[in-house]
Amino acid sequence: MLMARADTAARALLQEFQINTAPIDPFVLAGSLDVQVVLRDLDDDVSGMLLRRDGRCVIGVNRSHSPLRQRFTVAHELGHLRIHRGRPLILDTDTRVNYRNTVSSMATDREEIEANRFAAALLAPEALVRSSVYQTSFRTVGELVTQLGRTFALSEIAMTYRLMNLGIISGPPQ
Repeated sequence: MLMARADTAARALLQEFQINTAPIDPFVLAGSLDVQVVLRDLDDDVSGMLLRRDGRCVIGVNRSHSPLRQRFTVAHELGHLRIHRGRPLILDTDTRVNYRNTVSSMATDREEIEANRFAAALLAPEALVRSSVYQTSFRTVGELVTQLGRTFALSEIAMTYRLMNLGIISGPPQ
């Protein structure tokens, strides 16, 4: 059910802005949602965070991470924005923050798993991925992952997980 919610929310966001070609730009989507994205120096184990305060939203992204990881981080934080209320941060205000860090990337927390699924579904929508698989010439799973990673502007590991989760491949390239 959680996965269906993430997939549905990602699909709805793409439909809302009539996006149906890859690569999807999560920075543009954030701007369309009036969410400011800022690149900041963060601890290396923190990829990003979502700050919600007084009706405004800011996504902070680790500037030292690769551009592909930054794209996934923005998409992940948009997932929190669209499907989660946020976690309280103990400050002198009523600010709510979601962090994307090493814990979230291990996918042990329900909200983090769901935000990762949202990000994957947003950046590599199922229909576009399936269509691209049929239109791509490849001899090995590794070639498929590499080519689709370029098409969708995802890291090879993120593309591998997406293809596995969609049942297109059964495991990582050998």
